[in-house]
Amino acid sequence: MPTPPSFARGQIGQSLLASYTAQGAAQNDEMLHPDGTIKPVWAPFFDHLSRLSQDDLATRFSRGDQYLRDAGVLFRQYDETLSTEREWPLSHIPVIIGEDEWRLISEGLIERANLLEFILQDFYGDNTLVTSGQLPAKLLSQNPAWLRPMVGVGKGGAHLLNTVSFEIGRGPDGQWWVISDLIEAPSSVGFAVENRIAMGRTFPNFFARANIHRLAGYFQEFQQMLMRLRGRDPGEVALLSPGPMNQNYAEHAYLARYLGLLLVEGEDLIVQQGKVMVRTVAGLKPVGLLWNRLPSAMSDPLELDSSSMLGAAGLVEAIRTGALRTVNTVGAGVLETRALMAFFPRIARERLGRALALPNIATWWCGQDGQRDHVISNMARMMVGDAFSTVPLMADPSTMDFGDLSDGPRATQLADTLRTAGHRYVGQEAVTLSRTPVWENGQLVARPICIRISMGRTKDGWAVMPGGYARISAGNDAKALAMQRGGKVADVWVTSPKKVETPSLLSVSQSAVTGSLTHALLPSRAADNLFWLGRYVERAEQNMRLFRAYFARICDGANHADALPVFIRDQLMTGVAPNASAFAVRFGEPLDLALQAASRIRDRFSPDGMMALRGLVKHAKALDVQHVPLEDTPVQISGLLRQVTGFAGLVHENMYRSDGWRFLSIGISLERAANMCDILAACVSAESSTGALDLALELGDSVVSHRTRFQIAATAESVVDLMALDPSNPRAVRYHITRSKKHIANLPTQHEDHHMSHVARQVLLLETQLATSEPEAVSPDALRQIKTDIWSISDTLNAYHLA
Repeated sequence: MPTPPSFARGQIGQSLLASYTAQGAAQNDEMLHPDGTIKPVWAPFFDHLSRLSQDDLATRFSRGDQYLRDAGVLFRQYDETLSTEREWPLSHIPVIIGEDEWRLISEGLIERANLLEFILQDFYGDNTLVTSGQLPAKLLSQNPAWLRPMVGVGKGGAHLLNTVSFEIGRGPDGQWWVISDLIEAPSSVGFAVENRIAMGRTFPNFFARANIHRLAGYFQEFQQMLMRLRGRDPGEVALLSPGPMNQNYAEHAYLARYLGLLLVEGEDLIVQQGKVMVRTVAGLKPVGLLWNRLPSAMSDPLELDSSSMLGAAGLVEAIRTGALRTVNTVGAGVLETRALMAFFPRIARERLGRALALPNIATWWCGQDGQRDHVISNMARMMVGDAFSTVPLMADPSTMDFGDLSDGPRATQLADTLRTAGHRYVGQEAVTLSRTPVWENGQLVARPICIRISMGRTKDGWAVMPGGYARISAGNDAKALAMQRGGKVADVWVTSPKKVETPSLLSVSQSAVTGSLTHALLPSRAADNLFWLGRYVERAEQNMRLFRAYFARICDGANHADALPVFIRDQLMTGVAPNASAFAVRFGEPLDLALQAASRIRDRFSPDGMMALRGLVKHAKALDVQHVPLEDTPVQISGLLRQVTGFAGLVHENMYRSDGWRFLSIGISLERAANMCDILAACVSAESSTGALDLALELGDSVVSHRTRFQIAATAESVVDLMALDPSNPRAVRYHITRSKKHIANLPTQHEDHHMSHVARQVLLLETQLATSEPEAVSPDALRQIKTDIWSISDTLNAYHLA
C-alpha cells in the first residue's frame, strides 16, 4: 500500500521528493507509486537519506568511491585507437526490491534457465527442435555461435549450463521482461560484490541494521557447486580469462581471489595426452574443472577460431572426451543469439504447455515472411540488427544497423534490405524501461534502469543471487545503458520485513576447507610477472638514487660531464638531457612496466600494493611535468625514493611466504646485485673521477655502514669489501646472491633427488666465489663477469621455471 502522507521525512526529504516528482518520475518509477507516494520498500532508505546534509552525502559517496579505487575496481574505456582504465561509475543510490517481488522474478528466471538447458542439450544433441519445425535450420547452420565440433556433448546426461545471468527490465505496465540471456562471459557476479562492499561503506549504519539479503550465502553455494562439479578429480579448478586488456579482467581477478580459484590465461594451458594441464613453476599440473570466461570460439585455435591467441589448442577434444569438465560447456553462447528470442515463446509453449512466466522482449526474425512484414509495418518502434549477433540490441544499441528508423530514407532502405536478406536481421520492440533515482548535481533525478541477475546450479536446483547489478542510463535515453556511453551501475538491495541471515565465506566448515579450491599452485606466467615486478621496482629505485646524486653534485657546482663517472654517465644516462623532467622519464619507465606486471596478477597482488604502486607512478609522472628549480630536484627525488622503498617494504613484508613471494624477492635481489656490479666497476676503475668511491657508498645507501666498519676514508678495497663481499650488508652483491640461493632452494622440484638443479648449482658456485674472494682481487673486470654470471642465473631460472 502507498506510504502514508504523514511519513516523517523533514524539509530536506520533502524538497528531494518534490524535485524528483516534478520530473514526472512517478510514472513507471521504481521508488514511487503512480500517485507520487513512496513505495514501502523504499521508505526506510529515503527517510535515512533525508536526514543527511549535502556535505554528509558528499563525504559518504566519496568513501564508497575511495574503496573502489583502493580495491582497483575500474572499467576499460575503448575508443578507435586505444583503451584506458577509468574510475568505476557507481551510482550511490541503490535499487531496492522487496523479497516477495524478487521471489516471483526468481521463479520466472529459474523456469527460463531450465528451458535454456533443454534447448542447449538439443542443439548439441538430437536436434529435435529443428527436425520438428520449431526452429528454422538456418538459425543453427548459419550461426557462427553454434560450434559444430561440440555436437555430441549434449548426449552425456550432464548439465551443460551451471551458471547463467539475465538482464531484465520493467515495462510501463509493471511487467518484468528478459532483455537478454547472458550465458558466456557476463560481467555481473564479481562486480555485484564490489558494489555491495562500496555501498556498505557509503551507508554503513543503515546497511548494518536494514534487513537486506546478503550475497555471501549465494557464493557459498556457488563455491560448493564448483567442488561438486570437480568431483574426485585431483585437478585444479581454474578460471580462464582473456587477460588484463579485457574490460572484465578486474572481475575475473576478484572472483579468483574470493572463491579460491586458479586464474589462468590461454598461454598457461597445454593439452598433453588428452588432458588439460597448467604450466606452473612446479611443472605441468592437471586442470579438473574450467570456468571459461572467453568467447567460446576463441577457446581452441585448433578446432575453432584459428586466429585466436586466447585459448589453448586441444581444449575442445578434452571436453568431448570428458577429460575436462567445464562450468558451462564451450558453445553455450549460441543461446545468446538475438534471433532465438523470436522462437523461445513457441518452444516454451511446446515444452511447458503455457507461456513463460517471465517473457523476453518481443522479437521477430525477418527470415520468415510474416515476421519480416510485421517489422516493416512497425519499424518506427523497432530496433533492427544482425540476427546472429550475441550482443543484445536493448543492452547495447550501438550494434543497430540502421539508426533512427523513424527517418523516411532509412526506413525505406531497411525495408528493401529486409525483403532481400531478411534472414540476416531481427527486429526487437523498443521497450520503455522503468526509472530509478540517481544522485546528480545535488538532487535526485530519474534514469532508465535494467538489472543483471546471476544464478548458479546447486544440488537442489538453481540458486538465484539475492541482489544484482543494475545498469543505469546516462540520461533519459533507455538505450544509453552501457558504461562506454556514460552509463552508471548500482547495487540492488532485496529487502525483507523480517531479520535476514548474514552468512560469510569465512564461516565454511573445516571439511569444506580441507577439500577447498586453492590457488597454491603458481602459474609460470604469474611467477614471471612477479619476478619482473621486483626487477622493475628495484631498477627504478637505482635510477632515483643515481639521478639524486647527479643533481646534488650539479647543485654543488659540478658540470654535467664531471658529475658522475664516465662509465655510469655513458651507460645509464646516454641521450638524456640534464634536467629533472628528462631524468624522471628514465625512472618513470620502470615504474610503468612494474604497474603493467602487477596488473597482470591482480589475483595475487594486494589492493594496498596496487594502490601504492599507482600512487608512485602518478607522482613520478607529476615530477616529469613540473618545472622544478634545480636546487629542489634532489629533494623531489628523495620524496619519490622514500615512496618506492616504502612500497617495496609494504609488498615484501606483507606477502605470504609462497613461491610468488620468492620469485618477487629473487627478481629484486638479482637486479640489485647486477646493478651494484655496474656501479662498483665504474667507481673503482682507474678512470674514476675524484669522489667516485663516496658516490658508490651513496648509491648503495651504505655511507653510515662504511663509517661504522672502517672508520677511514673510502678506499677501493673497503668499498668492494662492504658493497660486494659483505654477507650482512643488504646492499651488497654477496648478500643478494646468498638470499637468492635460499629462495631458489625452496622452489618446487628443487628437492626431487640428491642432484642439484642447474640453477641451484650456478648460484652456489657464484656465492662460493664471492665468499672466498679477497677485496683487492675483485677488479672491475671481475665485477663485470659477476654481473654476466648473475644474468646467466636469471636465464636458467627463466628456462627452468618461467618459460
